[in-house]
Amino acid sequence: MSHNNAMIHRRAALTRLAVLPAVAATPFLASCAGPQVQSYAQEKPQLDLRTYFNGTLDAWGVFTDRGGQVVKRFTVVMTCTWQGDEGVLDEAFVYADGTKQRRIWRLKAGPNGTYTGHADDVVGEARGQVSGNAFRWGYTLALPVDGRVWHVDFDDWMYLMDERVMLNKATMSKWGVKLGEVTLSFTRRTPLAAQPV
Repeated sequence: MSHNNAMIHRRAALTRLAVLPAVAATPFLASCAGPQVQSYAQEKPQLDLRTYFNGTLDAWGVFTDRGGQVVKRFTVVMTCTWQGDEGVLDEAFVYADGTKQRRIWRLKAGPNGTYTGHADDVVGEARGQVSGNAFRWGYTLALPVDGRVWHVDFDDWMYLMDERVMLNKATMSKWGVKLGEVTLSFTRRTPLAAQPV
């Protein structure tokens, strides 16, 4: 295969990768550049991840490619439970084209607002930290493309807006090249004030 043909093949594979349903994952530090989660330490309302992600939540989201075009729309129903410091986040995705996907996160709370997590399609360990109203979460997903598995990095930010609403924006990249972004809005079915802790 010539160099030009190899470049065309790689570009086409990246394009297919960027529209896979699996990229619509929710919820560590992909790099040291850019904003740090500690910058939000004084922001309100203060986010307690175990309290917010507890019970049933609904989410609406889009995946945009690196040119800003919306290529996927989806909804999510998330069922969340905790036993002490260990939580299960069960995400059921439905895409605009009717396809469905499920991802089950298993989280563990650590010291100083840190969290680790695992899911079946996550490579290694996901890591995150809460500070103020923000949560930064990073992980690598193993995504099948054309008979191969691609490891794609997510730099995932969540911002608590009020007792029910959280906004989520994740940047997806491969080899340091941005492939697109996932944007979601989460809404709790039960307000935090009514949720037993």
